[in-house]
Amino acid sequence: MKQNLLEIIKQATGASNATKGEVIQSLWSGYGEIVRIHLEGAAIDSVILKHVRFPTEADHPYGWHSDLSHSRKVKSYDVEMTWYADYANRCSKDCYVPHCYYSATLADDEHVMVLEDLDDAGFPVRRTEMDRPAVELCLNWIANFHATFLNESPAGLWHTGSYWHLATRPDELSRIGDPALKAAATGIDALLEKCRYKTFVHGDAKIANFCFSSDSRLVAAVDFQYVGGGCGMKDVVYFLGSCLDECLCDAWEQALLDCYFSCLRQAISKQGKAVDVDALELEWRAMFPVAWADFYRFLAGWMPGHWKVNDYSRRLTAQVISQLSTQANMG
Repeated sequence: MKQNLLEIIKQATGASNATKGEVIQSLWSGYGEIVRIHLEGAAIDSVILKHVRFPTEADHPYGWHSDLSHSRKVKSYDVEMTWYADYANRCSKDCYVPHCYYSATLADDEHVMVLEDLDDAGFPVRRTEMDRPAVELCLNWIANFHATFLNESPAGLWHTGSYWHLATRPDELSRIGDPALKAAATGIDALLEKCRYKTFVHGDAKIANFCFSSDSRLVAAVDFQYVGGGCGMKDVVYFLGSCLDECLCDAWEQALLDCYFSCLRQAISKQGKAVDVDALELEWRAMFPVAWADFYRFLAGWMPGHWKVNDYSRRLTAQVISQLSTQANMG
């Protein structure tokens, strides 16, 4: 590790010494790494360094790489830096995010973010399986996040949040084998875009991006590369699809939607926002299958053999395609 990075971290944290610890993970397609940095002489014991270095040749795990793919990733790191600089400090403990001590672009191909170590902040647990209480805990985080940024303009972020947004994924669209789904893609996207009620969506709210307290009563979230505007259902469907199999998605669908909207109502009231919550819930409930179909559209072109391409997803998507067809015939 370059000595200047350790010097930056020392200055940002007030530490007398900083040493590189373990690499927590490599960034997608070889775009850098996330590393724990141990500190001496500071108020905290460690921080997390997200160190982005754009490669000369990307190593995408599924063979996807193009100039468009590269430019999307570059923008995603710019967005994440803007998120931490301009928005993250507005998140309360009910949608906890790591504090950012420092962020900067050191060169055209090097981004640096020095972030709070969530392990030390009381969120040391990562989960690969979820029980019902853990799912509801994350839905509460998502609801509070949405309430915080409801009806706000995502300046400096993605205009439309989520990493699978249709306008950023033409290559995947072209590879969809189902003609009806391919034809419906723009209509699905339009339904989401026409939503009256919008918020900021996390954009990558999967189980791997949530960090839990030891007693699993508190949760925080990381990875804000694809935060931006949109219908809150995009986060809900992506999260549920990331941690539940199709049987549980089907069995728990209505109860978990009820949980989310109950949390959202409480959070909006707590925020004191003047919103017609009944109208918002009516609109967003109708968008649940639409948002699910939107993500299914991405998977169908990106990796049609993925485990999330299942009968539950196909059923919801067929329902939306039928709805679009009916509207077209009536129009």
